[in-house]
Amino acid sequence: MDTDTDSRPDELPPLRDAVESGSPSLVEALLNPLVRSRYTEAELLEARDVALHWYEAGAEAELRRRTGAQEAVVRTRVQDESDSIGELTLGGMSVRDGHAAILTALEELLGIRTSFEELMARALPFDRDHSAWGSATILLAHRRDQETWAAAAALRTHPEPSHRQFGAEVLRLTHLFDDNEADTFAGPALDIFTAWSTREPDRLVLAEVLRALGDHADARANAALLPYAGHPDGDVRRAVASGLGTWFEPPAFSDDVRETLLVLMSDADTAVRLAACHTVGDSRDRAPALADAMSVLLEDVDRKVRITAVEGLAFHDDERCVEGARRLGPPQEHPGTSSVELHLDALWLYRQRRDGWH
Repeated sequence: MDTDTDSRPDELPPLRDAVESGSPSLVEALLNPLVRSRYTEAELLEARDVALHWYEAGAEAELRRRTGAQEAVVRTRVQDESDSIGELTLGGMSVRDGHAAILTALEELLGIRTSFEELMARALPFDRDHSAWGSATILLAHRRDQETWAAAAALRTHPEPSHRQFGAEVLRLTHLFDDNEADTFAGPALDIFTAWSTREPDRLVLAEVLRALGDHADARANAALLPYAGHPDGDVRRAVASGLGTWFEPPAFSDDVRETLLVLMSDADTAVRLAACHTVGDSRDRAPALADAMSVLLEDVDRKVRITAVEGLAFHDDERCVEGARRLGPPQEHPGTSSVELHLDALWLYRQRRDGWH
C-alpha cells in the first residue's frame, strides 16, 4: 500500500485505505485541518473501527488472512515521517504496523477518552521509537491532570522495566509540555526523578530518568546526573551529556560539570561526544579548556560531530571555526531526512559579530 504523504489533498487515498495501510503519517495527512472537514463523524467512527480491527487482530495475522499466503512474513523497519515503524510484506501485499497509533489518533479526534491502562497496553508491545509508543505517551502527557500523573508515577515501582520506562516518559513529557507559568509539575517531577535515579537498575529506564532530570535547571538535577557519567551504557552517558546543559544555565558551569563534559567530549561513543559538544557549544561558559576540546573535535571521524564543533566554536566567537568550516565544505544533503547542515549559517553569524556588520 502506498504511504506517500506528499500528495495534494485531492490525490490522497480514501481514509479507510489509509487506515488499513498502517501508516500513521498517511492518516495524519488525511486528518489535516485543511481536509478533515470532508469526513463525517460516521466516516471517522468507521475508520476507528477499521483501525481497532487491525490492532486487535495484529498486522501479521490480518495480512495472512487477507492474502492466504503461508510463507514467512518479511519484516523491515522504516521511517514513517518522524517515527520508526515496522513494515510487513506477505503474498505481494505490504502494510505498516502503526494501527495502534492510528487508533489512538482517531479516538482523540472523536473526543473519546481512552484509559491510561489501554493506551499503555497499546504501547508496550513496541519499543519507545515506535509510533505506538510515542502516540500514547504524548497524548497522556498533554492531559496534564492529577489522575494521569498518579497513574504514571505509580509505575516507578513496577517489576517490569517496560512499564517503568513508559511511566517515566509520561512524567517527563508532562513536565516538558507544561506551559503554565506556575510550572505545576516541575517540583514533583524533580523529586520523583532525583530519587528514582538512585535505585533504577535497568539501563533503558535509567536513561529515560536521566533525560527527565536534564529538563530541570536545578543543582539537584546536576548532582543526580554526574555519578552516571562513567556508566557502561552509551545511552546513559549520552543522557548525562545532554542533561548537564540547559537553557537556564548560569554563565559558567560548576567545576564538576565542566570536568565531566570535557571527559564526555572524548568518549568512545560518537553519540555521547556529539551530545557533549552540543551542550558545550550551546553554553555560555567561555572556559578556554572547553573551546580547546571543541577544536579537537574538528578532527573527529564523524561529520556530525565536526559540524557541531564548528557551530559551537562560532557561537563562542572562536576563530578556529573558520578553518573547521572550510574543511567541512558546503552543506551536504541527508537523503530521507529533513535535517539541514547549518555550520555555514553559524560561521556567517560569527563573521557578522566579528566584523561588526549591521
